[in-house]
Amino acid sequence: MCRSTNPRRSAPEPEIYFRVVHVAQEGHNGSPVAASIEIALGPKGAFENGNIGTLTRQVPGSGVVSAFLSQRDKPKPPRELKTPRVVALLRKSIEWQELLESGHIANQAEIARREGISRARVTQVMGMRRLAPEIKEQILSMPDGVSRPPFTERMLRPLESIADSSDQLRELRKLLA
Repeated sequence: MCRSTNPRRSAPEPEIYFRVVHVAQEGHNGSPVAASIEIALGPKGAFENGNIGTLTRQVPGSGVVSAFLSQRDKPKPPRELKTPRVVALLRKSIEWQELLESGHIANQAEIARREGISRARVTQVMGMRRLAPEIKEQILSMPDGVSRPPFTERMLRPLESIADSSDQLRELRKLLA
C-alpha cells in the first residue's frame, strides 16, 4: 500500500493493491516464465467488489510490472499543428475589419461584446492592420506548427505607430537581429 508522507494534503491518497493471479512455471528448474498481475486502485476489498479500477498485465517472470502501456502497445498520436498566435490575431483583425466595413458590426465595442474580450484588447488586435504589407505577408506565410515564431504580437505593437512602411521594416530587422 502506498501512502503520502505529506500531512498537509487534504485529499486522501488512493490505496493501491496488487495480487498475482496466475504464474506459469514452464522455465528451467520450475522457475516462473510469466505472471498475470492485477493492480487495483481504491479501498481495501476492491478486488472483491467487482474489481473496480483494476488493470491486468502479463509480464515475464524476470520482468517489472507497469500499470502503463508500453510505447509499442499504444503509439503516441501525432502532435496537432497549431497556428502561431500572431497569425491567428492578424487573421482576426482582418476579419473584424471586413465586418466593420460591410456594416455587419457597428463598432469595436460590439466586437468586444461578441468575442467576450475588452475593448482595449480589440483595439490592440486591430492595430495590427497598420503594419506594413510586407510584414503582414511575412506573418500570414508562417507555417502551422512553428514552435517559436520569430516575433510576437507584443513585439510588433511599437511598429504599428510608425507611419512609413520602410521604417517599420527597418525596425523589424533591428528587433530580429
